[in-house]
Amino acid sequence: MTARRCIPWPDKRLRSVAAPVEAIDDAVRALWDDMIDTMEAMPGVGLAAPQLGEMRRLAVVDASEERARAVRMANPEVLHASVQIRAHDEASPNLPGVWARIERPRAVTVRFLNAEGAVEERDFVGLWATSVQHQIDHLNGQMYFDHLSRTKRDILLRRARKAGR
Repeated sequence: MTARRCIPWPDKRLRSVAAPVEAIDDAVRALWDDMIDTMEAMPGVGLAAPQLGEMRRLAVVDASEERARAVRMANPEVLHASVQIRAHDEASPNLPGVWARIERPRAVTVRFLNAEGAVEERDFVGLWATSVQHQIDHLNGQMYFDHLSRTKRDILLRRARKAGR
C-alpha cells in the first residue's frame, strides 16, 4: 500500500472512459488500498483510478470526520439524484492550485460492486454525494470544471497554467 502520484492535467487518460471491472480480485483490492493511501496523503475525500492513470472503473470515497471509513466502489452508477442542489468548492490533485464552486444534486443513490464483490445500493448525502459524483465524472472522462460555463472554465485553466509555472 502506497500513496501514488496523480497524473497531471491535460493527460489524455483524464478524458477517457474507464473500463468496467469484471470481478473483485487481489489486484483490485491492492489498487483500492493505494487509492485510499493517496487520498489520505492529499488529503482528499475521494479518488478515482483514472486519476492515477489506472483506466478501471474504481473509486474510493471518505467524507467522514474521523476518516478510515472509505467506501470502495467498482463500476459505480447513479440510480437516482435529488432535485435539491448543493454547491461545494471542488478541486483535483490532477490540476493543483485551482478550485471552483460546483453545483450538484445534494443526494444520490448509487449502485456499485463493493469490496466483497456484491452489488450494493447506497444513499449518499452532502459531501459524500458530491464526492461520489465527482469520482464518477472521472470514470467517465470528465473533470469538475466541465460543469462550469466555457468562460469560467477558460479562466480556471488559465489560472492553473499560471500556478504551475
